[in-house]
Amino acid sequence: QVQLVESGGGLVQPGGSLRLSCAASGSIFSINVMGWYRQAPGKQRELVATITSGGTTNYADSAKGRFTISRDNGKNTVSLQLNSLKPEDTAVYYCNADVWRPGTNGYRNYWGQGTQVTVSS
Repeated sequence: QVQLVESGGGLVQPGGSLRLSCAASGSIFSINVMGWYRQAPGKQRELVATITSGGTTNYADSAKGRFTISRDNGKNTVSLQLNSLKPEDTAVYYCNADVWRPGTNGYRNYWGQGTQVTVSS
């Protein structure tokens, strides 16, 4: 099996910063796209940022200029640096990855359990 475990969430004041991390573990042959999504109360889950194994990034408009996604292919980790946080960034942030497990015939999508980010004074 494959597990994605997030860490780094918490309570921060407006304008502050947080760094989220996600580690993929288990039976892994290859990881393609890794990313972060978020879900605020009463809203649908939405894309925050993604990054390919080659380092190509994609950001939601709300994240551009404030958030930075990065990954370490050797460690199967992905991180999200959150700067200039706003109250509207409050949400549960989920790690996501397309993982190819040994003995299977392609990539399968996995989700982490989520980590809470609360931006409030």
